[in-house]
Amino acid sequence: MEIKNDLILRAIRGEKIERTPVWLMRQAGRILPEYRAVRNSVSGFIELAKTPELAAEVTIQPVDLLGVDAAIIFSDILVIPEAMGLPYEMVEKKGPWFPSTVNGPSDLKKLRIANPQEDLHYVLEAIKITKKALNGRVPLIGFAGAPWTIFAYMVEGSGSKTFSKSRAALYLDPEFSHKLLDMITNSTIKYLKAQITAGANLVQVFDSWAGILPPSHYAEFSLQYIEKICNAITEVPVTVFAKGAYFAREALGKINCDTIGLDWNMDIKESRTLIGSEKALQGNLDPAALYGSDKSIVASTQNMMKAFEGSKHIANLGHGVYPDIDPEKVKLFIQTVKTY
Repeated sequence: MEIKNDLILRAIRGEKIERTPVWLMRQAGRILPEYRAVRNSVSGFIELAKTPELAAEVTIQPVDLLGVDAAIIFSDILVIPEAMGLPYEMVEKKGPWFPSTVNGPSDLKKLRIANPQEDLHYVLEAIKITKKALNGRVPLIGFAGAPWTIFAYMVEGSGSKTFSKSRAALYLDPEFSHKLLDMITNSTIKYLKAQITAGANLVQVFDSWAGILPPSHYAEFSLQYIEKICNAITEVPVTVFAKGAYFAREALGKINCDTIGLDWNMDIKESRTLIGSEKALQGNLDPAALYGSDKSIVASTQNMMKAFEGSKHIANLGHGVYPDIDPEKVKLFIQTVKTY
């Protein structure tokens, strides 16, 4: 199917574009009252993500309501541990929680490599429904968590300020750590390929907890696994977003991905120098800038756009949009990018 607005895909390829494309991480979510209405019709986040028709509906909402240049399938990075045999719950106001965790080599026996067609069919179904409903208006982004980030949740059992248990495992039992990371990586490759077959036009790998590792551990326990994923995904462009991994920008520039997402603490010009001119850069306005006055939002967005000038760029925030931000402020950000 031909995509009518293929700005993002052309920007990644370095082709001529009329303007910079823009989308937001967490654009389908609590900022939109329309999303909250759908969410309130089911028992919670996980049921919403596992109901393909509803997941498709909230995926498309930001395209209609905010005017973004891409849809990103409504799902969660933690569907992978669940598909591997480690189910999770979403605790209101606290986030994800795993009743059982992976603590050592013996626990690997209770895990399996995910089979997306069986274990994650609801995501693939949501992608197919979304594609049909979008009818080629904008590209659809598929995604997964980076292996280290998924490992961190599987070992820790929940979110954490320090992830000390997960980080301890890297020191105490590197062999076990690599085995688990390898299982996660193989599951993730299968999952992303299944998303692409279902209709995803590009995919993003989220390394949310990249920044808590020292550089040597990041190279050994995260980057090499992200690289395996990038080498395996040849069908569509791949974006890597490694939050806080400012020390890995040069190394990220060398792996086989097409776009690198920058968080809001990464200087744009310095990042471009470290990464080189080949890859597209995505980002990176501070999400908190959208709490500001209209005047300051316009100024911040224009400053960001100016810093990215002359290179392949997809406009976005430096992390997901915060749930209590006014949708009108989000629209102003998008409009400012479009008219720049």
